[in-house]
Amino acid sequence: MGAIYAHCRLMWHIVVLQNLSLDLISALQALPASRALRSVSGSKNLFSDLLRLSSTINSDNYDLEGLIPLFAAMLNNEQDEKIWDKVYAIATESTTPPTTLASPEPNSEELDSIYIGVPGFFEAYFGGIDGLDNICATVGGGWRDWPNISKEKDVLAWLTHLVDRKLDVGFICQSDLNDSSRYHWSHVLVLGELKSNPSADTASRTWRDLGRYAREVLTIQDTRRFTLGFTLCGPNMRLWEFDRVGAMASSSFDINKDGLQFVSATLGFLTMNDEQLGYDPSIISTSDGKSYIEIQRDGHYERLILEGLMKRSACVAGRATTCWKARREGDKTNSPLVIKASWQYPEREEEGKLLQEATEKEVVNVARYYYHETVRVNGEIDNIRNNVRKGLDVTQSTNFRPMRYELPSAASGTAGIERTGRSTSTTGQKRSSSQASAILPPKKRPCSSSPSKSVRDTNIQDRVHRRVIVKDYGLPIYRASSRVSLLRALENCIEGYQSLHTKAGLLQGDVSTGNLILNEDVGNPSWSAFLIDLDLSIENHRERPSGARGKTGTRAFMAIGLLLGEQHSFRHDLESFFWVLFWICIHYNGLGQELARSKQGIVADEEDFVKIASELFSPYYQALVPWVNRLRRVVFPGGMRRKNDDTHLYSQMKNILQEAVSDPKVGR
Repeated sequence: MGAIYAHCRLMWHIVVLQNLSLDLISALQALPASRALRSVSGSKNLFSDLLRLSSTINSDNYDLEGLIPLFAAMLNNEQDEKIWDKVYAIATESTTPPTTLASPEPNSEELDSIYIGVPGFFEAYFGGIDGLDNICATVGGGWRDWPNISKEKDVLAWLTHLVDRKLDVGFICQSDLNDSSRYHWSHVLVLGELKSNPSADTASRTWRDLGRYAREVLTIQDTRRFTLGFTLCGPNMRLWEFDRVGAMASSSFDINKDGLQFVSATLGFLTMNDEQLGYDPSIISTSDGKSYIEIQRDGHYERLILEGLMKRSACVAGRATTCWKARREGDKTNSPLVIKASWQYPEREEEGKLLQEATEKEVVNVARYYYHETVRVNGEIDNIRNNVRKGLDVTQSTNFRPMRYELPSAASGTAGIERTGRSTSTTGQKRSSSQASAILPPKKRPCSSSPSKSVRDTNIQDRVHRRVIVKDYGLPIYRASSRVSLLRALENCIEGYQSLHTKAGLLQGDVSTGNLILNEDVGNPSWSAFLIDLDLSIENHRERPSGARGKTGTRAFMAIGLLLGEQHSFRHDLESFFWVLFWICIHYNGLGQELARSKQGIVADEEDFVKIASELFSPYYQALVPWVNRLRRVVFPGGMRRKNDDTHLYSQMKNILQEAVSDPKVGR
């Protein structure tokens, strides 16, 4: 218990620094100077950069130490000019590639599978570029003045002489950047990684470095379906493609021995259109900077205007969930819509159909269905295997090895469980945490499991681009304006969960801070509070969601029983509501790999629980300590986790929340 207590205190201090940083950035934004000073990223002004920086600080992954010089300058009452210089330095670091990423490098879960030497790569991605053959016809063999040592700076100088920098190819030398040549990840069209050592061409570190850049580009550019790139290690060049299944690359070639292919690739990158570069052609941009999609609903075409990005998952391989706030063109009521795009496994049941069914059954306090579709590009279903990867056969790559996934033993099957899924599958997948503002919980981790199939070749992996549109919009529950608003929203979300369970026969399956939404805008016709995300919902009598290839979830909010491998039940999700409230009250990010054991230690003894809550709940939420403790008593009767279902738990939890709302101390 002592270790848990110390860890909680450490995480609390981090949260305090994070909140102070957010307050500081907000104060800087409020100054008129922020709207008058120039931007470091090509935006309208510094205010825009600070807005982006605020969102970055709000993530789990921002290194807060970088803000210490700014704090020191302000505490020392330094001159305004010096303080703004430090603000510029911080804003520049957060917007200039290649900067520090969400983590030092993407792990194997994020890149998933990497295939090298895929036959037909060049023809697939460069063969359709109009006029490329004619442009390259005059190019001969080797290259004059190629630097013998192949140091990055020398290579960049040579390439700069050959190719105009304004074309935004990924040739960026961070150490040489200045105000006139600063780039942002949103400007990058093609990724590039240069190494002086030719042997680095076969090093996994080189591949991961490029994967880091791919993650940034795919995160910042919200209409990007995939991204292309290259590695140049000495004279050895390799072409790359990164998408939501992983990465693949061409065979390596020597640019001196095959100069024609080098210039073809270079000029090809420069002459590709947006679709060939990986942008989504179904999202259309107008001359005045607006974007929209068109749908056919109830026999009529509708144009939906994208009003702002709400969320973009930071990953390479994965569902890559992206959400936009939108409105229907011509709608006089101006009712908000939310467009959610993601890359799903083809065998997974469509979330849109589940939402449509729930809406038809008059489920309350769950996001209401408006429309869903499978995205099409050039008239074809937008999937990875045939559309993004042009039907290339990765089984013919030089490093292809059929993978065999064995069923985990009883012992190993509980240690890594994240969330039960809807079906039988094999490859665990990471579900990225939300990028919404405020302090976010830890990333969701995968585990492998497959009750029915012990063998699955990696070459059959595929994802399909799908969209779901709902007509309820709000903010994450942790952004409630008051304690009363928070408790009422939590009660309504429990009611929504119960309605989904009893009317539609579905368990939402992922109760977390990002999936509980509240609406405090009196002019917004959405539910006052509601659940979102049925991606991994579970039919009442199933153990996992259909089509799920692994068990994933947000560990901080998962029920103890699920962490120990129990079959998913509604009681587990009701326990998750408790952990959501507990986390919000202390802005707490989780307890690591021994989470199930640690959670048991927190809730088992009432005296210990009250001590931890009183110490770690923020001052604002101190009034909720006795009420969260009362929830603990019903969720964990006798300090023990529930092992049997009891539908009375719904009303018990809602009654406690209703009583808490009436508490004068809570309502102050």
